[in-house]
Amino acid sequence: MLIRIIQHEWRVLNADKTVYILLALFGVFVAYAIYNGASLARAQRASLEFLQNEREERFARNKAAVEKYERERIANPKLKPPPETILAAIASTGYNVALPPAPLAALSVGQGELYPPYTRVSLWNSKQDLFSEVENKNPLNLLSGRFDLVFFVIYLYPLLILALSYNLLSEERENGTLALLAAQPVSLARIVIGKVVLRFGVALAATVLFSLAAALVGGANLFDANAALLVSWWILTVALYGSFWFALACLVNAVGRNSAANAAMLAACWLGLTLVVPSLLNLLVTSVYPTPSRVELVTVTRQATVETREAGSQLLAAYFEDHPELAPGDREKNIKDSVSIDFANHREVERRVAPLAARFDEQLAKQQRVVGFLSFLSPSIAAQEALEDIAGTGAARYQNFRRQTATFHSEWQNRYSPTLFLRATRTDAAEVDRGRLTPADYDNYPRFSFVEEAANEAARRILLGLTALAIPLALVVFPAVRRMRRFRAAA
Repeated sequence: MLIRIIQHEWRVLNADKTVYILLALFGVFVAYAIYNGASLARAQRASLEFLQNEREERFARNKAAVEKYERERIANPKLKPPPETILAAIASTGYNVALPPAPLAALSVGQGELYPPYTRVSLWNSKQDLFSEVENKNPLNLLSGRFDLVFFVIYLYPLLILALSYNLLSEERENGTLALLAAQPVSLARIVIGKVVLRFGVALAATVLFSLAAALVGGANLFDANAALLVSWWILTVALYGSFWFALACLVNAVGRNSAANAAMLAACWLGLTLVVPSLLNLLVTSVYPTPSRVELVTVTRQATVETREAGSQLLAAYFEDHPELAPGDREKNIKDSVSIDFANHREVERRVAPLAARFDEQLAKQQRVVGFLSFLSPSIAAQEALEDIAGTGAARYQNFRRQTATFHSEWQNRYSPTLFLRATRTDAAEVDRGRLTPADYDNYPRFSFVEEAANEAARRILLGLTALAIPLALVVFPAVRRMRRFRAAA
């Protein structure tokens, strides 16, 4: 009987061309979302390739110049070393660090609008500077977010579902066929299930096909085991999210009002759950756990910079006291060296700004924990965080990238800061080898390779998101079932 109901509903939907118009309209939106996501993923891959090639070509040129100097120095021991043998050639110009796009990055822009996926590590930037210089973007675009497939799933996918299901029972009543259906030897619940199954299948199939198309256009290899697993997680999340909206439509239909009232109630629910509740939750967490403002960070940094410049020589002397292994024989001469003073100033500014930056990270972590705990209040929050995690554009992956970059920054500075105080700035034979970079330095410089987090960690967060989706789904399904039984009695 359920199959017959589904077949009947298919004939009804097929006769109503409104469904095809809706799917075509949403297809246009999806095509634009796919274009946005795929173009950003391609741009990130191109930037990553460019940064890698630029770094390798620069180091290769420098190494060739050093090898040439080594050969010429045999004939002329007093030959002045070229700039490529000086610390600035490798340590000061720095190392390009980039976050590779995830397999499903084309499906979601996520935190990529807020956090740059690349930076440069050098002796002259602090940990706070690594991600402070972001690309200039329109503030309105940052506020609304880029239109990607996650945006479509969170905001437009529910509208498609509600457009297909707002009149599941009200239309039967308005057409005078509800009493006839109630007189048939089949439960009203089964009739509703048949209607929902067909509409759910249409909406889910369309969204899944759109998602697969976005992944393929974005360059994902769906035959890869990891990518296939992520796609499975994605489909499961979309299915749960869609189930909530179908259950909500059933509950509203069971109230027994007309189609116009059902549409108004469902529109109000969509507005509240996708826009109002997330805004209120954001207001709550930023009020309870406020982060230091950008203006405060800039002010503290500027003030520390001015003060350290005024006390440059004293700071360098104090730095040598803390790091006696770096102090040269002629300490007084080096204390007057502008490059060494500049290095000490940067370290002092970093030390002074570090507490403020740590407080920002601490408050941000608290905000994310609260949002994660209360995400069941809004299915859109739970679904968005889960989908961004699946696509590899969530906050957790970017924070992991920031931590690994900070660790690499420390490794880079520990490797080359001693050389800073032994720079090859003299031409006499006695000092020509002090701090000079060799071809081996260009072969063995530290290299950054982003390490993905353990699969179980990502799975744990995704499962928490799915649990947060299942809670409101259960809270809607049970009253919908009870209400449907009363609705049958009233019919």
